[in-house]
Amino acid sequence: MASPAPGTTPGTSAVPAKLAATSEGSKKTSSSFWRPVPIFTLSFLLRFVLLLYGLYQDSTSPIKYTDIDYLVFTDAARFTRSPSHAYSPYARETYRYTPLLAWLLLPTTLPGLAWFSFGKVLFALGDLGAGWGIIQILMRKEGMSRERAVKFTSLIWLLNPMVATISTRGSSEGLLGVMVIAMLWAVVEGRTVLAGMLLGWCVHWKIYPIIYAPAILWWMAPSLPNKPTLKSRFVDYPVSVLTNCRILIFALTSLATFAFLTGSMYAIYGFPFLQHTYLHHLTRLDHRHNFSPYNPLLHLVSSPAGRSASSAYFSSTPFLPQLLLSTVLLPLAFAKSDLPGTMFAQTFAFVTFNKVCTSQYFMWYIVLLPFYLPKSSLVKRPGLGVTACVLWVAAQALWLQQGFELEFMGKQTFWPGLGMAGLGFFVVNVWILGVVVGDFAGK
Repeated sequence: MASPAPGTTPGTSAVPAKLAATSEGSKKTSSSFWRPVPIFTLSFLLRFVLLLYGLYQDSTSPIKYTDIDYLVFTDAARFTRSPSHAYSPYARETYRYTPLLAWLLLPTTLPGLAWFSFGKVLFALGDLGAGWGIIQILMRKEGMSRERAVKFTSLIWLLNPMVATISTRGSSEGLLGVMVIAMLWAVVEGRTVLAGMLLGWCVHWKIYPIIYAPAILWWMAPSLPNKPTLKSRFVDYPVSVLTNCRILIFALTSLATFAFLTGSMYAIYGFPFLQHTYLHHLTRLDHRHNFSPYNPLLHLVSSPAGRSASSAYFSSTPFLPQLLLSTVLLPLAFAKSDLPGTMFAQTFAFVTFNKVCTSQYFMWYIVLLPFYLPKSSLVKRPGLGVTACVLWVAAQALWLQQGFELEFMGKQTFWPGLGMAGLGFFVVNVWILGVVVGDFAGK
């Protein structure tokens, strides 16, 4: 007669022991998957496959995979070497970026399709670098296990098909993402000089990271005494903040870095650099591919009949609620207790209330989402999380359907279709922002 399985007594079935062994094996398999090597391998392969598919679609379909912005970048890079274009990237219409981006993409001017794809590869590698930085911050500063950190980073960023598609189509947001994550890492690690330099670099590269400065400065500031007097609150405390060594070093290094980079580019390219890289964004009236509820009004005021002195006023007005939320209210309320999560809330509010909102802008806050989501009610209450995700995706899909009919089918869907779809997407985002703020307020 067969002897009992090890760990069982005579007359007892060995099935429970086998089930336990199977369960333990599945746990080990799951645990072994959420490790950096398999996840980063998959993330690399995902982007590699998308890059190859992009080459195929570009060569066979009238609807191109490559983003129009990438053609702008590569043209600008070529113009920096062209005497007929005054060696200036700003000879390329709609180039609204720092010359550093055009310089970085100079290899795309070399002959061959592989060299033309250099920028896409660089942007995709930026995705991976940002993912690595997110994992390090989650483990070292958020106290998260490696498996949990890798899992959240993978599902939100590294294996997110939207993120991978945007980068491999030729959007440079992946590079900006790794810059912001590097800056956040330097801040929480106490590398004050490096953090200041990286903030200056980020703001030179694209204006919006300036919203993080108030949050970081407030996070660095000493705390108020437990029972502050009127004098200590309004005299002693402000003096201690303004004379805080760490705050001064961070502020001066960030300003010096920004001034050096911006001054250098101005010395080379003059006023066109300032106009196209910075000043243009104050009065821009983009109304294409724009999810913003301001889109119909931007369309009207950008037309010849709608252009007037009031159009310039309107183009600047949306900054008021946007900046009040993202640079004042949210940092003051929450940065002290949770800097990374507050940076996500700031960016989400900034994009939601921006007068121009495209899919690329979603990358700005998705890269910071892993610092908020694990502790949020969206995870603790799965029904709420699923509802938020479905509404966010559905509202985008509705807008894209209306936009496709307008731009590709030639149908008049601009109003009420496209306008109401943009308003619906805005309402969904404001509701999600309310959930985010509620989570912070409930801590």
